[in-house]
Amino acid sequence: MEIRHTPSLGRQNSVARGGSRADPEEIARLLPPGLEAFDHLATMVAVIEPDGQCLFTNVAFEEELGLSRRSVLRECIFDWFEEPALLQDIVGSVAANEYATSRLEACLKRHPNLFAEPLPVQVLVTRMEHGDLVVIELVEVAQQTRQEREERVLDQVRANKELIRNLAHEIKNPLGGIRGSAQLLQMELESKALTEYTQVIIHEADRLQSLVDRLLAPHRRPHLVGDVNIHEVCERVRSLILAEFPKGLKVWRDYDISLPEFRGDREQLIQAVLNIAHNAAQALVDRIDAGDALITLRTRVARRVTINRQLHRLALVLHIEDNGPGIPESLRDRIFYPLVSGREGGSGLGLTLAQTFVQQHHGTIECESEPGKTVFKILIPLP
Repeated sequence: MEIRHTPSLGRQNSVARGGSRADPEEIARLLPPGLEAFDHLATMVAVIEPDGQCLFTNVAFEEELGLSRRSVLRECIFDWFEEPALLQDIVGSVAANEYATSRLEACLKRHPNLFAEPLPVQVLVTRMEHGDLVVIELVEVAQQTRQEREERVLDQVRANKELIRNLAHEIKNPLGGIRGSAQLLQMELESKALTEYTQVIIHEADRLQSLVDRLLAPHRRPHLVGDVNIHEVCERVRSLILAEFPKGLKVWRDYDISLPEFRGDREQLIQAVLNIAHNAAQALVDRIDAGDALITLRTRVARRVTINRQLHRLALVLHIEDNGPGIPESLRDRIFYPLVSGREGGSGLGLTLAQTFVQQHHGTIECESEPGKTVFKILIPLP
């Protein structure tokens, strides 16, 4: 089969190669239709000529580079990468139709004004049917890892939810019988020493009943939707934490006041943030004694964020950061599991409930921890 190649823009516009920028309308005429669809992708996409001259970038690519689309037209894309030789060879081979597609790892430079480190990415190089143009797609390595971790967490949450429901009901039914039998037995006993044993049975049955109710509460409680200001949520949590730990602990605020309100359950979000902040405060007990314990509440807006496998134009980002000892490495992958606690006497339900409440707002919670710094990041889509 004969393959016809459309002459590339580079061969048609030698003036542009001499340093003057090509007319965007002329570039648009030579590009295939429908490239606007790439703007809806969370991954970075560019269309280039075999020699690396850029003809199109999507919105995600512009935002990551810190440059406008007009400013990158006719720039050489290889200049945006550290050690570009391998990418250059692969683009040339794909453009020459030696193979249809190829993948490699590389580091993308960012605009100097962003003061950001080079971004590790996976690069997928594909030849277009339109002439000898090439599409490169870049996926942030950290983003891909986060999405894979998020999918695992979603699957685990579903399994946990089903397990909790079934287990709670299986416990609750015989528990009522045990408590009732202990009460009847207590009524028949005359010895005070023996009634102490029945009191222990009743007390422990009540404690287990309370635990079961707490396990089932997030799934029973109605979702009370209203307008939520995240900073009102943070201020409520801050006041509660400082009331319990009035000395030795500071709670700093770093708010982006431009964040809009969104629809949600205010009380659920207060409880979710409070559970995380309270865990942080309890982990800071040694620093509280020393007087240098710090929790930071930081709000930001993120653009073009993928949460729970859906792309959102805007998202709220709430960081809850502390300067404590960090989460033990053996627990980091299990901290959201029910009944898993790193603190003696802890119920292991605080983070599980926080995750449930945030997910009911179509959001997610991420955690990064090292000695001296633990950050919980809550992501919630914005309208």
